[in-house]
Amino acid sequence: MRHLLLAAAAASLALPVTAQEPAPIPSPGEIAAAAPASDWIAIAPSDLLVMDLAPDTNSKPRRVIIQLMPAPFSQGWIGNIRKLAAAHWWDGTSVNRVQDNYVVQWGDATEKKALPEGLEMVSESTYVTSDPASGHTTVDGKPGIRLSRAEAERRAKHFERSVDIFDGASMADAYAPTVMFESGWPIGYSNASVPDSRWPLHCYGMVGVGRNMSPDTGTGAELYTVIGHAPRHLDQNIALVGRVISGIEHLSSLPRGTGALGFYETEAERVPIASVRIATELPEADQPHFEYLSTESDSFARYADARANRRDPFFIKPAGGADICNIPVPVRAVVK
Repeated sequence: MRHLLLAAAAASLALPVTAQEPAPIPSPGEIAAAAPASDWIAIAPSDLLVMDLAPDTNSKPRRVIIQLMPAPFSQGWIGNIRKLAAAHWWDGTSVNRVQDNYVVQWGDATEKKALPEGLEMVSESTYVTSDPASGHTTVDGKPGIRLSRAEAERRAKHFERSVDIFDGASMADAYAPTVMFESGWPIGYSNASVPDSRWPLHCYGMVGVGRNMSPDTGTGAELYTVIGHAPRHLDQNIALVGRVISGIEHLSSLPRGTGALGFYETEAERVPIASVRIATELPEADQPHFEYLSTESDSFARYADARANRRDPFFIKPAGGADICNIPVPVRAVVK
């Protein structure tokens, strides 16, 4: 009996060891969800534009929240937008254009509503910002911004990090020499003629300023958001002032306009706007709170790589690259 037990033990030792199943590779969303709290940056309520549309046909509220772009981008128009919101100018206006696979636009469909005083007429030159990170003191022969050594080093490091995010992936872009993320935003970059020239990109959900023919640049009273394939040909041609971070479905699902360029042809088709406010004007209990995943964090680097090279179980072949607009910066609501 003892010999049988020994033989059985020896046989068991000879059996192949079953390999442990590898852990599933996380999806981009799972990487963002697992990011530590220290990798998330709060968005100040003073940088949130809250637009309440008239309730839908089922009497459900429709709230759209827009994050305004930070300095140095588009600040002339954003200053106008703050004045328009403070004057409650958009109250009673409407969504008046919905063009399929392109944009939703809102403002005064009659074009007769008086604008508040003090709006700035913004130059086309500020579609692009140039504040040289290398310490240059002139831009096209004009006085420029001298950055501190610490800020210049920070920007240089950030630029290198933005490139490192796509290490091994294609960075080809049809509309900019280089694309990168800056403070949570997709940005085009060139140093071909003006040092450190940067501009925001027309990705899905970005908010821009409607205008007439050049040299008109718009006041900010007419706004639109992208609801289709990124119209990057508009980059550097129209001011971008923010992005929709909540409620895009209330705009993207609207009936398409039947008129030219998707404009609604009758007043009955237009969606009334009940109010537009900077969030800090709302009662404290009604103020929304959001935060975005820092684009300088290790978590975002992993997230961006996962967007460019999908290795989670559903995918068969990683793409090996990604359009920058296919790497949306994660934003989440925060309950206070």
